[in-house]
Amino acid sequence: MHDLLVMAAYAALGAGLAGLVGWPAVVLLRRRSLSLSLFTVALVTVLAVATGTIAVAQAMFLSREDYGVVVVVLAMGSVVSLLVAWLLARQVAIGSKELRRAARTVGSDAGFSAPSVPLNSELQALGAELAATSARLEESRQRERALESSRRELIAWISHDLRTPLAGLRAMAEALEDGVADYPALYHARIRTEVDRLTGMVDDLFELSRIQAGALTLSLARVSVYDLVGDAIAGAYPLARERGVYLVGHGIDPVPVEVDPREITRVLGNLLVNAIRATPVDGTVAIAAREFDREVVLSVTDGCGGIPESDLSRVFETGFRGAAARTPRTPPAPGEAGAGLGLAIVRGIVEAHEGRASVRNVVGGCCFEIALPTAAW
Repeated sequence: MHDLLVMAAYAALGAGLAGLVGWPAVVLLRRRSLSLSLFTVALVTVLAVATGTIAVAQAMFLSREDYGVVVVVLAMGSVVSLLVAWLLARQVAIGSKELRRAARTVGSDAGFSAPSVPLNSELQALGAELAATSARLEESRQRERALESSRRELIAWISHDLRTPLAGLRAMAEALEDGVADYPALYHARIRTEVDRLTGMVDDLFELSRIQAGALTLSLARVSVYDLVGDAIAGAYPLARERGVYLVGHGIDPVPVEVDPREITRVLGNLLVNAIRATPVDGTVAIAAREFDREVVLSVTDGCGGIPESDLSRVFETGFRGAAARTPRTPPAPGEAGAGLGLAIVRGIVEAHEGRASVRNVVGGCCFEIALPTAAW
């Protein structure tokens, strides 16, 4: 037992000396490459084992032949260990280099380029995170492009819609000023109509800006869906009668909801007006409300003939007006033309109520739906 303790002491002394010599090297290399640090750790370990073994061999007073055997075994083991450590460090270096190259492709136009060599689990996890980050950046870039495209369309439509009434106002004002207007009262009425049209466009822009800035203030109240639908139908009925469109409400469940009545009535009014304009004469626009899974779903179905599938995902975008399928079947009355803001306002108001808006094609037309959470009875 005493001999074992003595050998352990000699081994600890030799390994400790090697560790003391190697520790400064490890500290100095902590900011250098990981592969060099790994190789240094392996070298210190090999030196510690070799020093401890030689110290014990010296204490045991081995014969020259036995001592030579120990030295040869230590030398071969050290060479093999250092070779394996060098290969491992080289793999780590190659993997790090490939990962660094892949990191430079994050968010690039060509997309993320994954490392082409096998990586260890840690570097592989880091590569997966870089790939996910690149995907999120690409999604963000696509949203930014879509938003920029939407803004350009909005500016183009607003410019067009402003130019037409302003040109008319200028012409009528000049006619009144020159005294060449045969019916001044008619000109005054038309000027008032165009001013109302411009006022509506400005109001829509202001409402949309509040929604997008998160500054829309809701005055919540507990109301029945039946009352909301009734108010919306009453507001849209004159336009439906003028256009020769049948406006019907059926299956209206008197479900309580906690909403801002003025804003939701505006949502339903926008949907009804759009549906009436897009429905041909003698067509039908139907509004319904049903309760489903703690939600009330209000739907407005028209006879527009349907929306192209490629446009379904864009109908709620700011400034989007769609293709000919949603073009009004009859000429618009003065003051009716919009700037493609109505459905964007609809979505913004509904989402402010923690609801959702959607659209789908049905036989002969399309169906717009808004889902709002129900209030407790």
